[in-house]
Amino acid sequence: MEQKNIKKNQINIELSDEVAEGIYSNLAIITHSQAEFIVDFVKLMPGVPKAKVKSRIILTPEHAKRLNQALADNLRKFEALNGPIKETKSDHLPPFSFGGPPAQA
Repeated sequence: MEQKNIKKNQINIELSDEVAEGIYSNLAIITHSQAEFIVDFVKLMPGVPKAKVKSRIILTPEHAKRLNQALADNLRKFEALNGPIKETKSDHLPPFSFGGPPAQA
């Protein structure tokens, strides 16, 4: 009977070949309103003054919090196996403003 419950709660997730390739991003710009969080993933190239948003993810505040917790958990696991991740300060980033409270990652 437990196996039926497990199968009942499973989700079949498909991953197309195009999406499986992924998109490289070295900058995330996060803005939010009361209803949603918007995460823009950007590829910023050295010496190039213009960068394009490569992907945009829109989340509810609840899902943004869950993503934050899942990412923090995975970072702890990664560092437990591989040691601390070295953070470098990026003074070369331009200021960003899209009208909401911004954050960068």
